[in-house]
Amino acid sequence: MKRVNECLILAAGNGSRIASVSGGVPKPLVPLRGIPLLEHVITSCQEAGITRFVVVVGYRANLIRRWFAERSFYGISVTLIENPEYHKANGVSALAAKDELHNPFLLLMSDHIFEPKTAKALGQQQLGDDEVILAVDHNVDSVFDLDDATKVRREGNHIIDIGKNLTRYDALDTGMFLCSPALFNRLESAKKDGNCSLSDGMRQLAQEQKLRAFDIGDAHWQDVDSPEALGYAESIFDRDFSENSFAEMFACA
Repeated sequence: MKRVNECLILAAGNGSRIASVSGGVPKPLVPLRGIPLLEHVITSCQEAGITRFVVVVGYRANLIRRWFAERSFYGISVTLIENPEYHKANGVSALAAKDELHNPFLLLMSDHIFEPKTAKALGQQQLGDDEVILAVDHNVDSVFDLDDATKVRREGNHIIDIGKNLTRYDALDTGMFLCSPALFNRLESAKKDGNCSLSDGMRQLAQEQKLRAFDIGDAHWQDVDSPEALGYAESIFDRDFSENSFAEMFACA
């Protein structure tokens, strides 16, 4: 399989849970250590070898477009796709980009920060033509806000169930996927009344034994979707993410 160099980032939601501290900007532009969450995601992916980004926007999309117009990233291309139905589940946002991605790609959330080495390792996994690989964290006792985390249950390296309300699970969804374009077919077939979540599509793949798990080991990640999670991410950033070269770069600027 050739090296993965494309990434789809979902950045369309209205961020209602973090609205009390967002200052009216869309969640992808909420700053963490003075840098927008979306910039953390993009720069970490750059370090992992990603050169092409497709970013799906929705809520206050004009602000994200303006931010990209004013912020240049060297060595990458960015395609913005607008999802006017951003109030629906995130599977609809992923489907908005289906005509842009025809090769294996990383699928990431704009509010999940991670170590570049994790994205790089995920992108190097061998992916079947009809598969998706989800990066999972087996350290379930150390995650912040476990109730809100999406859980997964595995048999070997196959994921057999996924969802926020699982009572039996052995790992957590980190929001990082290596996808074949077949994902879009599953999302289309999972639609009900014009709506579907990523987890709906993943459950279909799981039933076909086409959803595999990639355990990130002791690597760090954090979902930043509430004021409490933002505060927690600020508190652990130096400990868990300060070795990222993007953090060092901005610290020295």
